[in-house]
Amino acid sequence: MKFIDGVRIKRLRVIPDERGRLMEMLRSDDDIFEKFGQAYLTTAYPGVVKAWHYHKKQTDNFVVVKGMMKVVLYDSREGSPTYGLTNEFFMGEHNPILLQIPKLVYHGFKCTSTEEAMVINFPTETYNYQEPDEYRLDPHSNEIPYDWARKDG
Repeated sequence: MKFIDGVRIKRLRVIPDERGRLMEMLRSDDDIFEKFGQAYLTTAYPGVVKAWHYHKKQTDNFVVVKGMMKVVLYDSREGSPTYGLTNEFFMGEHNPILLQIPKLVYHGFKCTSTEEAMVINFPTETYNYQEPDEYRLDPHSNEIPYDWARKDG
């Protein structure tokens, strides 16, 4: 798959033993690390879509720590070499990755597991309650050529 310009992933290593498991997500000495703003958890129930939005100031770093998510990105940046490109990432327990989402790229997710899925985000900026850095579209907007329906076959 050709990635949208600026999108990067880090494959995460899970270290299991008889006590449980350990998985490092983001380190300050990673090539992918930009800066730390905050860390937060967001969730979705099975089949729920949370989309679309983008940020002008922050880069997001998503890790799905429980369940599975389909995370979708859309490049609407005029002048971008990947303008109009869509990327899908199936991430979570069966594919532990960190997904770095650049500024100005629309993104959203859908829980594809049978139980609530949990995403940890490490954005590069703190949330500004007075002036949120979030620009939204309806998840089923015709402005983005993407269908959130499950694709059987």
